[in-house]
Amino acid sequence: MNKSFLDTARRVIRIEAQALEQLNASLDESFSRAVDLILKAKGRVIVSGMGKSGHIARKIAATLASTGTPAHFVHPAEASHGDLGMMGQGDVVIMLSNSGETPELADVIAHTRRFNIPMIGVASRAESTLLRQSDVALVLPRAEEACGTGVVPTSSTTMTLALGDALAVALMEHRDFTPEHFRTFHPGGKLGAQLSRVADLMHTGDAVPLVTEDTQMSTALKVIGDKGFGVVAVTDRQGMLQGIVTNGDISRHMDRLSTSKARDVMTASPVTIEPEALAEKAVGIMNDRKITCLLVVDPQAPGQVAGLIHIHDCLRVGLG
Repeated sequence: MNKSFLDTARRVIRIEAQALEQLNASLDESFSRAVDLILKAKGRVIVSGMGKSGHIARKIAATLASTGTPAHFVHPAEASHGDLGMMGQGDVVIMLSNSGETPELADVIAHTRRFNIPMIGVASRAESTLLRQSDVALVLPRAEEACGTGVVPTSSTTMTLALGDALAVALMEHRDFTPEHFRTFHPGGKLGAQLSRVADLMHTGDAVPLVTEDTQMSTALKVIGDKGFGVVAVTDRQGMLQGIVTNGDISRHMDRLSTSKARDVMTASPVTIEPEALAEKAVGIMNDRKITCLLVVDPQAPGQVAGLIHIHDCLRVGLG
């Protein structure tokens, strides 16, 4: 029985993978025209579809919106009862329908034609009403549905979803959309944590443990205890970073701490990180070097300590 289930799963995945290969081979200049049409839009991208295509449309709209292309989903049935007002001149519509003949789409199609709203149609039949009415027609190849009966949308929805992803990524690359831009739209959850910058998590000002090279270790130990990070940064009289004193340094010099100054105990030229670096990079450095914190040095003020980031700060937001 289990082998039968696995065979079915592998068959479905194989058929859908083949459908994606067909889609890849079928792409032509229509795809480029669709991207250009979206780039020229002064308003939003309206994505619509009915049934399974509607679910795919919601995901495409969400992907576009989170990657720098303002977009939202309009349900075609609801559009006939007032939601047509959610689209207007300056917008561009992406309409999804495997057959291209879904009756619930008629009012939306008519609205786009009446008010000269550009429409990108996605369907599997070039001769369908949807694609004949579209300004840009994206034709899905006639791929085998993975359900075995040819009735359940499987390969067709997978291709449509992949086509939406392709549009979103093409737009991202054209706009030089960076992880920093992406973070703006994903401030919460695991993804938001992964895109946090060191500057978002680091300790600054009086919270940073600092002493000068000439500071007696008895005083430096008090600073370490008061600040609670287990380290102290060591600077020269001009405030330029010279080293760091860690618990390991203290252990190695235990026999002469009472007579030592910070410069005698510190590790010189400590590893640092910039405020604009991703916090995930800081975690990687700390893990690789088996340390618990990093001093932050701003390239705009070379050599001066701007802050400190501790592994606990990263763990608190879900990194590590």
